[in-house]
Amino acid sequence: MNGGQWLVTVVELKSSSLTARLSTRGGIVLGLWWERDGMRAPLLREAPSDDADAHSCGCYPLVPFGNRVKGNRFTFRGKDYAFEPNTPWDPHYVHGEGWQSEWAVLSQYGNEAEFSFSHEGRGTPYAYEARQRFIIYDDRFDINLQVRNLGPEALPFGLGWHPYFPMTPTTTLNAPAKRYWTEVEGWLAGEAADIPSDLDFATARVLPHRWINNGFEGWNGFAEIAWPEHRMRLRLTADERLRHYFIFVSDNGFDPDFRRDYFCFEPMSHLANGHNLPDLGNLTILEPGERMTVSLQLHPEAIA
Repeated sequence: MNGGQWLVTVVELKSSSLTARLSTRGGIVLGLWWERDGMRAPLLREAPSDDADAHSCGCYPLVPFGNRVKGNRFTFRGKDYAFEPNTPWDPHYVHGEGWQSEWAVLSQYGNEAEFSFSHEGRGTPYAYEARQRFIIYDDRFDINLQVRNLGPEALPFGLGWHPYFPMTPTTTLNAPAKRYWTEVEGWLAGEAADIPSDLDFATARVLPHRWINNGFEGWNGFAEIAWPEHRMRLRLTADERLRHYFIFVSDNGFDPDFRRDYFCFEPMSHLANGHNLPDLGNLTILEPGERMTVSLQLHPEAIA
């Protein structure tokens, strides 16, 4: 930011059938569209404008980890750490800084672009550099996210994305998992439990018409979203580090303007509040200078 103003750069990547628009404001995807049979269909929620922020975009990065840490505190290797809230509406530090930061375009050529930003201090013990690489092929959109620990000591890191997908009355989700986590007060993760029948996406299922804000573990890294009325589906393939996901469906109590027109399916490398779990919830310990990288592929297909 400069004098309180965002210096937004928008990058467009195109192939014969796919178009992606990216913004340095939050390192976000403004939109992803598939063109076929003379139609242009959104595969992610469409941002209202090129200067949109993360809350109205199609997808944003989660770095240095996703979701929340209970009480904004954790202990690691005998040392206590604390966070400060990073939004006016939540008492917790939420989703890291990537979605709130100004990224720089490191490179852009052909069907590929790379963004980066660095963070230190300002309410968090983390110091790090993050890089995001976007590649568009004829029929596939790939995203890679990397974080490097720039701090003087080891800390547990996690990565992921927060995509918003269009939701219609017939939209289905298929994403097999082994367990889910309940939600408790403060939008926090509660405890692991068996997956309720209406949230069991081992086979394709329409999303329930209610508030959903839960994490899932034991995911196999493959998911499919289908829009039968548009005769299309989107296949998601995550790398081996992304074995958890979060589902969020809002309601009018949380968002008075919610029209049940989107839902979030968030691939993550770790569980929410992993900092306070005995095994760190699959967070990755990075020593100073060490890196971790995750990747996600989005591939649209026609339904006969």
